[in-house]
Amino acid sequence: MKVEKNYLLLLVITCAAIFFVNLNSLPVNIMEARNFITAREMLTDGNWLLTTINGEPRYQKPPLPTWLTAFSAAIFGIKSIWALRLPAAIMTLILVLCSYKFSQKLTSEKLYAFISSLIMATSFYIVASARDGQWDIYTHSFMFLCIYLLYLFFTKETHKYQKALLAGFFFGCSFLSKGPVSFYALLLPFLIAFGIVYKYKNFKTRWLPLLAFLVVATIVSGWWHWYTLNFDPAAVAITKKETTNWISYEIKPFYYYWSFFTQSGVWTIPAFIGLLYPYLKNRVFNKKAYLFTFLWTVLSVILLSLIPEKKSRYLLPVLIPMALNTGFYIEYLFRRFRELKDKRETIPVYFNFGLIGFIGIVFPIGGYIFLKDGLAGNWLWFALLSFALFTVAVFIFRNLFRKKITTVFYLTIAFIAAVIWFGLPLSKAITINPDYKPFSELHDFEERENLKIYEFSGMTPELIWDYGKKMEMLNKDGEFSTPAENRFGVLVSEESLKHFEEVYPNFKREHITRYDMNPKGPDSKTHKTRLYRELFIVTKK
Repeated sequence: MKVEKNYLLLLVITCAAIFFVNLNSLPVNIMEARNFITAREMLTDGNWLLTTINGEPRYQKPPLPTWLTAFSAAIFGIKSIWALRLPAAIMTLILVLCSYKFSQKLTSEKLYAFISSLIMATSFYIVASARDGQWDIYTHSFMFLCIYLLYLFFTKETHKYQKALLAGFFFGCSFLSKGPVSFYALLLPFLIAFGIVYKYKNFKTRWLPLLAFLVVATIVSGWWHWYTLNFDPAAVAITKKETTNWISYEIKPFYYYWSFFTQSGVWTIPAFIGLLYPYLKNRVFNKKAYLFTFLWTVLSVILLSLIPEKKSRYLLPVLIPMALNTGFYIEYLFRRFRELKDKRETIPVYFNFGLIGFIGIVFPIGGYIFLKDGLAGNWLWFALLSFALFTVAVFIFRNLFRKKITTVFYLTIAFIAAVIWFGLPLSKAITINPDYKPFSELHDFEERENLKIYEFSGMTPELIWDYGKKMEMLNKDGEFSTPAENRFGVLVSEESLKHFEEVYPNFKREHITRYDMNPKGPDSKTHKTRLYRELFIVTKK
């Protein structure tokens, strides 16, 4: 079998091993919980267009990813975390495969396309997003499909209308996933970089198809927003609040993103060197394409830096052109590493891959020291992970010393796959909470005591998700209501205990137990008050 003829198949196999395995290993986080609750209420309550969370309108985020998640849940089960995360994994697979086709069209070099796509598939935040039920990967994957079609539209003279219309559709899908985020952080820097490097040629023959692109993009992007604004005016205030977050929430300095290349994980050093344009420009096989990916990456970081609100996960779109950019450096090492004599060129390579090998060598001992308190019942996974990482590390060092950088590169991919296969199940070894008590157990208590349970102050998405259905809040816009029942249950956060006594001073309050969904116990610094509640039975006197 000739490897170069099976790059796409190898990419699919690699993505399957990294994105789809052990999808249910990690607990549902706060962002996922919000999205999964909305998907659940689509299925249980039929709220497909006027989307809700715990019965309340939720229009801050467009619904396309939620629809896809709800479809997956309808097929595989609403309680299956694997099913709920599956669409994100599929979208990331599409992103990686599209990046291969894009890179191939950009350079006419299959090996480079394969290398850059593997880097993308194994970059830290890409992997994290593929295995997480958040909506970021949807908007950027759809936008990359749009970008690929626009690239073909601007560089080919055939089928202009088909490409423009499809590009407009995928643009709309991106907008229906998370609004204008990807337009600003991924498409706009692409258009600027493309204009600088390749120019927009024969524009007179393209303006009508571009007009069709804009019409389709506008319709697909805007119809749901039009619908919510017309059929539920409350959406206006909610949407405005979400929009103002871009300028008033999580404000960070301009330079906050300057360490963006570290988000690529094991490719941090190669990504940094790939951005040293004066060094690499005369070493790459395609100077024009390299300049394009370099500008695309840098412009994306600059545009994101101009927005006052900054979070590390907002760097996800930067990792897409950066993977293409880093691919030029790795391809150069494939061709020339054996010939390199200058230590300034070889030391970063030895350090980067040597560090990965070192981690694999020391893991059996270091991992045991770190995980020993939680290895009961997890010894098999620990043994498999230790053996896999140690074996891969030995071969990394062996090939590194022989300057077989191609083999070292592929072994690094295997290293990451081993962590996903055998390491993620070990997450249970570091999440030990002897007081763990899930909200799902509330159903048994409600049935046994024949009472209804309310939440006192505010919703915590992870708790509502685990509860399995909507929970009524006693706090309605700062006003606390009293249930009609003479006897009812109330869940109270630690911060609200005093207020709870003040609101119901003449009621009998009997503390029953604590429901705690923290992964770690009360002695841990990561134990959060928002993830547990005190359950009281309140009786009217």
